[in-house]
Amino acid sequence: MPLSNIEIVHQDDALLVVNKPTLLLSVPGRAEDNRDCLVSRLQDNGYPEARIVHRLDWETSGLIVLARDADSHRELSRQFHDRETEKAYTALCWGEPEADSGRIELPLRYDPPTKPRHVVDHELGRHALTFWRVLERCGHYSRVELTPITGRSHQLRVHMLAIGHPLLGDRLYAHDEALAAAGRLCLHASLLALGHPQSGERLRFENPAPF
Repeated sequence: MPLSNIEIVHQDDALLVVNKPTLLLSVPGRAEDNRDCLVSRLQDNGYPEARIVHRLDWETSGLIVLARDADSHRELSRQFHDRETEKAYTALCWGEPEADSGRIELPLRYDPPTKPRHVVDHELGRHALTFWRVLERCGHYSRVELTPITGRSHQLRVHMLAIGHPLLGDRLYAHDEALAAAGRLCLHASLLALGHPQSGERLRFENPAPF
């Protein structure tokens, strides 16, 4: 598959920062017909050495970094593991939160009976923390900035659902009205900051949400 609508935001000898479109996997799926993904498109179109460092959900768009050599991959992975990176997402959520900002600290776990959904579970869930703030109030929905401190699967989607404000267009978690309010999941990785794996220079990238 061609790169098509994958925007390369930054590239150097050590890394690539790209803007992943919605409805594209970050890495190949388990099924043979699910090979098409961000990393394979990059590898097939001029970047055979590209290595995934972190992931975005299939429906989530936005900034993602890939390493171009083993040492850079190791260092970038360490930064994500040690929470030295900075990430923020722009989202549209149903309704208007009462406060202008807040924190959500609710443990999450995978829920096999409702695969691939995740749920809040105070006994078996893993610690998860999200900070949020309202950017704009738009009546039946709000534009918010979401900052995940931990990196659990579906964390932002489940946390916003848990406080009564599911994300618009979320086919897994939104109720009918919130689902119908947008043609896609309104979640976009809009900010990414990290240390350059070779020079140590702090790099900061921003990419506005397409919704």
